[in-house]
Amino acid sequence: MRTVDLARLAGLSTQQIRNYEAAGVLPPAVRTGSGHRTFTDRHRRALLTYRALREGYGSLPATRIMRAVHDGDVPGALALVDEVHAGLHADREALRATLAAVAALERGPSRAAPGPDPRGLRIGEAAALVGVRASALRVWEAAGLLVPGRERGTGYRVYGAAETRDARVIHALRRSGYLFAGIRPVVEALRAEGSTDAVREALAARAAVLDARTRATLTGAGALGAYLGGPD
Repeated sequence: MRTVDLARLAGLSTQQIRNYEAAGVLPPAVRTGSGHRTFTDRHRRALLTYRALREGYGSLPATRIMRAVHDGDVPGALALVDEVHAGLHADREALRATLAAVAALERGPSRAAPGPDPRGLRIGEAAALVGVRASALRVWEAAGLLVPGRERGTGYRVYGAAETRDARVIHALRRSGYLFAGIRPVVEALRAEGSTDAVREALAARAAVLDARTRATLTGAGALGAYLGGPD
């Protein structure tokens, strides 16, 4: 096949085909005597494998995996696959920890872990209670996620029960991979409604994303296995 033939078959431009070859997504093309690229069915299968990997692993990891395969480093390619799977496992562990934190919030402060002083906590005390650095609370405040009160006279930050609750939720969602833009509506709903329903909805959505990505990695891993076992 010529470059244009593979491009048409894949619904891509000829430049994209050249880019994929240069990136290692495709094995090196055979050159004719006049220097024109010639592609085979192996290149078509490599392109399909890359597309399947990209859905679950992402563009950059998929490119690195295919490049390792075409460089003859199959163990390295498999290690990259394992790295993505390990990341997904870590994401699921963080999600489970977040759900546990939400459940603890719903139960209220335990006797072993008392809530904040009714008079309010200083930033260091609040950070220790939540399990983060004081700098994290300042960053969350600068992002508009936390709104601590101020002590009269000194102007020191004061964290009451509502603020420490919000900080716990923010910490839990950050551990699950949420960015500030995704945390803000959850915290606002928590303040408005006084319940953790919005948090649980966000976590359920996160779980659905992880499930979909895991399914996609299974498809991609199957495609890679077939490509590795296919003819050269």
